Amino acid sequence: MEEIDVEALAAALAGAAPAMLDVREAWEVALCSLPGALHIPLGELPARHAELDRTRRLVVVCHHGMRSRAAQAFLLAQGFVHVQNLAGGIDAWARRIDPAMATY
Repeated sequence: MEEIDVEALAAALAGAAPAMLDVREAWEVALCSLPGALHIPLGELPARHAELDRTRRLVVVCHHGMRSRAAQAFLLAQGFVHVQNLAGGIDAWARRIDPAMATY
């Protein structure tokens, strides 16, 4: 399964940005989030994956990359093609790209 690191995502967001899916819980998203990311908690993804555009590149985000990897596997099994897991999750983003972002 394909991963993208936070530096590559930051560069991509400056151009033709991929869609982003945040699979964390609502309380986590309230603490910190990536602008423009669609929030669908992992537990709701089986019922809500039809909300996603199958033709667009999609980066899946969670806290450290474990739940997003599970979401990526699920989406690939549903026929999605361009799905990447954010390596290190939003924690890596906060530590390496946006030090002003809250961490938990």
